[in-house]
Amino acid sequence: MTATIGYWLSGAIAVGILLIGARFLLAPYAAAAAYGVSVHPDSHWDAYLSVKGIRDISSGLFIGIRILNGSAHLLGWFMLAATIIPLADAVIVLRHSGTQAVAFGIHGATAGGMLVIAGLMLRA
Repeated sequence: MTATIGYWLSGAIAVGILLIGARFLLAPYAAAAAYGVSVHPDSHWDAYLSVKGIRDISSGLFIGIRILNGSAHLLGWFMLAATIIPLADAVIVLRHSGTQAVAFGIHGATAGGMLVIAGLMLRA
């Protein structure tokens, strides 16, 4: 039962991060603002925002591959290790004058959710 819940929650994270990655490719400045660090439209930012989009899409695909693999422990360890991404995102938002609401409410909550998923999957 815990593994089933963990797989569904992991799937939600995977879909969510895929959509966020796509937004960084399709609407990069709006995505940056939603991330918590607004940037002024400038061709110098395009490459960095595209990198962020590709990183997010890849992360979502990595989760999906692990779900399809069916190894609860492998998915659990991956989710635990990948928790560093939203934690670092929260620090980046705070270091660059973003709001605490975004840093903790979005990135911190994502990290917390990923820790819960990791715990569920490692218990399975």
